[in-house]
Amino acid sequence: MPFISRNPFTEEVIREFPSHDWDSIEARLATARLSFLRWRETTLAERARALNAIADYLLENRDELATLITQEMGKPIRQSRAEIEKCARGLRYFAENGAEMLKPIEVATEARRSYVAFQPLGVLLAIMPWNFPFWQVVRFAAPAIMAGNVVMLKPAPNTPMCALALAEAFDAAEFDFPLLYPVFAEVELIPDLIRHPAIAGVTLTGSTRAGREVAKIAGEALKKCVLELGGSDAAIVLPDANLENAVTQCVQGRYQNSGQSCIAIKRIIVDSLIYDEFVERFVEQSRALQVGDPMDEATDIGPIARDDLRENLHRQVRESTEMGAVVHLGGTIPEGRGYFYPPTVLTNISPEMPVWKEETFGPVAPIYPVNSRYEAVQVANASVYGLGAEVFTENLRLGEELARDRLEAGNCFVNHYVFSDPRLPFGGIKQSGFGRELGAFGIHEFVNIKTVYIA
Repeated sequence: MPFISRNPFTEEVIREFPSHDWDSIEARLATARLSFLRWRETTLAERARALNAIADYLLENRDELATLITQEMGKPIRQSRAEIEKCARGLRYFAENGAEMLKPIEVATEARRSYVAFQPLGVLLAIMPWNFPFWQVVRFAAPAIMAGNVVMLKPAPNTPMCALALAEAFDAAEFDFPLLYPVFAEVELIPDLIRHPAIAGVTLTGSTRAGREVAKIAGEALKKCVLELGGSDAAIVLPDANLENAVTQCVQGRYQNSGQSCIAIKRIIVDSLIYDEFVERFVEQSRALQVGDPMDEATDIGPIARDDLRENLHRQVRESTEMGAVVHLGGTIPEGRGYFYPPTVLTNISPEMPVWKEETFGPVAPIYPVNSRYEAVQVANASVYGLGAEVFTENLRLGEELARDRLEAGNCFVNHYVFSDPRLPFGGIKQSGFGRELGAFGIHEFVNIKTVYIA
């Protein structure tokens, strides 16, 4: 698949990039390996200064970089600026806290001294998606680089310019060697790239299908991998929920990034006592969202990133309506320029429908009634995915119990939609993948957890 930057609003090609052949990829790997051998010798204070310098660069060039995100994948400009700002916060967090996270842990034994040390692994391959072309990379790269690793970035085929811009940002660390190497590798070269001796580990954010392939190859090569895959997050709205907050949070959680997010709310489960009112309010707020030019400050929902993605989303809606789903809003591809899909609200859902059992990557919201919290949890857990889940209730003790003990997901929030935070580990279970990014757990994913015993 060629690396083509195409504006999803105008449908015009911005720029095309040739893929790297194997010889050039191997040359980059060799250079990255040499960079690692030098980078691992730096102090934690030097690494922290590097991360802060990258954060400074991102903030100084925020508007230009946000415009690039919007032009290349269609994210509304306000959200693109927020993505750049979040990257800066993540970099600063690991700059400020990484040294403490990587401090050796003393363990009392019969030895004169025994402790656990953390050492970097080497060059890490990051296979990244298009929907958060800066943040998805930074949330992995910031802790990995702070730990002493170097990153080779294989971006999505439709966001090559963001990858190159991100590499420039990382060069702001002002070392005489890069810390992040973009590589435009075709899909058929990825297995050899993972197997290459210069690659010490691999992380993928993408589809479950791609995750299976990466896990298989990495496993055969005995290399560590972290997988953040698809999600079909369920939001449970209990009868005592603050309905105003629940509707607002579900609207924001469903339509963030025009619905193109792994952790977006994709299944809304509402107690039957408040179901009708919830649907009415949700439809009303969905209808009020501004769909249009993503460069317009007033726009809430921009175009879908690619035409093929829009076609698949519409297939899911069309097949579900043929199976009996009722459309309250949207559900049709609009005429005109741009890969737009309107906010779409569906009821009369059955679990066999594509909008319920598959991951929907776009502004489509199926709403399902239940008669008890026990049924709600059962319905929420009846998914192959386990990335995130939400509970809305005024009974905080109950909400916490459901989030902590009952819901099968890696990220469970009460009275707020799921989002990633540099201070907290992020990842999923079941077919949403394994391993964690962010927080102390994230920084320890790609290190040698070494026991040192001095008799």
